[in-house]
Amino acid sequence: MSNESHNPNDPLENLAIGTIIEVDGSHIVAELKPGITELSRVFGGDTYPIGQFGSIVKIHFGRRIIFAFVGRLRMKAEYELERGIAPQAANDERVIEADLFGEGEWLRNTTVTPVGWELKFDRGVATYPLPQQTVYLTPKRELRFIYGHGKGPSVHLGEHVGTGGTKCFAEMNELLGKHTAILGSTGAGKSGTVAAVLHSLLERGTEAGLANWKPRIVVLDPHNEYSVAFPGHKKLSTDDGSLVLPYWLLNFSETVALVIGKTEFVATSQANIVKVALLKARVEGAKALGLTPAKITVDSPVPYKLSTFIAAVEADKPPQASKQDSHNSILEKLDVLVRDARVAFMMNEWNGAAQDPFSAILLQLVSDGAQPRIVDLSGVPNEVAGVSSAVIARTLFNLKVWQTADERQNDPVLLVCEEAHRYVPNRGEAQYEAAQEAIRRIAKEGRKYGIGLLLVSQRPSEVEATVLSQCNSWIILRITNDADREHVRAILPDSMAGLTKMLSGLRRQEAIFVGQAAVLPSRILIRSLTPEQLPRSNDIDFDKGWQAAALNDAQLSAIASKWRYQTK
Repeated sequence: MSNESHNPNDPLENLAIGTIIEVDGSHIVAELKPGITELSRVFGGDTYPIGQFGSIVKIHFGRRIIFAFVGRLRMKAEYELERGIAPQAANDERVIEADLFGEGEWLRNTTVTPVGWELKFDRGVATYPLPQQTVYLTPKRELRFIYGHGKGPSVHLGEHVGTGGTKCFAEMNELLGKHTAILGSTGAGKSGTVAAVLHSLLERGTEAGLANWKPRIVVLDPHNEYSVAFPGHKKLSTDDGSLVLPYWLLNFSETVALVIGKTEFVATSQANIVKVALLKARVEGAKALGLTPAKITVDSPVPYKLSTFIAAVEADKPPQASKQDSHNSILEKLDVLVRDARVAFMMNEWNGAAQDPFSAILLQLVSDGAQPRIVDLSGVPNEVAGVSSAVIARTLFNLKVWQTADERQNDPVLLVCEEAHRYVPNRGEAQYEAAQEAIRRIAKEGRKYGIGLLLVSQRPSEVEATVLSQCNSWIILRITNDADREHVRAILPDSMAGLTKMLSGLRRQEAIFVGQAAVLPSRILIRSLTPEQLPRSNDIDFDKGWQAAALNDAQLSAIASKWRYQTK
């Protein structure tokens, strides 16, 4: 809002920086004025960069104002040479290239006193500029209005760079319901960004005065770094037995992944053995619980005794010892798993009690209790980490599938998949197949069932391509790897691809925010958090650490004990 007497629809000539020399669809090229020697200008006490990546320029077209993102600044001679024109430009002539993204018009607002001006802004471009039109810097009062413009409920992410502290908000339903990816190299502030998003979601209830604000957030945390950032959370961990994912909760494909593993070339014969035994065991479990055996399938989440499954495999053995290798391999793998204390959260046998434990298992993930639910997978062996994440993702999805429409509306869930390249890699390893399938299904269908996906990765080129392509919003921090930058460029809309040129030069906690959740594609600085709100992922200070005393015998003994017993 502005109460100035000046009509903001009229251009300010002291903000003029150049003239359009080419219009190619939504892409424009403008020649900077010869008199511009400094790449900044001061107006109204504010400093404006000229040609800065991600800065916004505008073109006046009658009463309409067309806005564009600057994506490139270069010498005019280079531009002419690229187009096969013998360079005619002087040595100091420069051009900027920008992409059109929206337009607006300042209107008189008579509902305030004194009467002021209000910018009506719309994304998308209906009016295209023409060569020879003047390009202007965009005043910060306009930037603040544009960036502050949003629809529906929103959450605070940080502030827009170069706008004088204007807050950046994300449209909440777009951010969560249509999936979001947070990408960035190690040390770029990725974990801090995830924490900032989650804190903003949790704080919205208080900020908006919502008395019954109850988010449902499940975080897959492979490094146990988020617990310290959310003191009121519900921790689900193998260390203290709070995480229980019993073997009977696994469906057929997950069970195959668990008991067969990586040996894909023998998977067909072994899978048939598992299928027969699994169905027999589930039918027996259904009888014990008073369920209808005829309706039970190999994928039905019905508790069964592991001993019943093992007996079924034994009974299926052919009489010839030479043909028992597949059966013996399954039995040997089960024996190893049962003996492994690290897998007790999954392999402890059901006691056969008449009370069905299924609802209690579900309540771990979706009850109205403390939020977020942080699933600590740091103590889970790598060979079952994929299966564990698959079970959680699939369980959440199936819960949504079997809810009524009203239940889905009142009970949406956000799944945060940290280190997504670990669980949904862009390669076909047998141990990750189940996780890939589960998270892929959420990415494709989760929107209509009320389950959102927040993918987090430091290696976007290694994330399963189908999953990443389903994200409609991106928060992209510094990325130094060329392959990862090119991968990001490929998944972004063509008009925004130019923003990826600045990814390697972003500061810590600085990001490019684009997609449907963004009011505008923006360069933002993620909101600051207190030390107590940050995850345990800060860089180790070698200088400070090497000034401290070395570990003593008692400390080493304590570490050795935790190491031996796999407890923290």
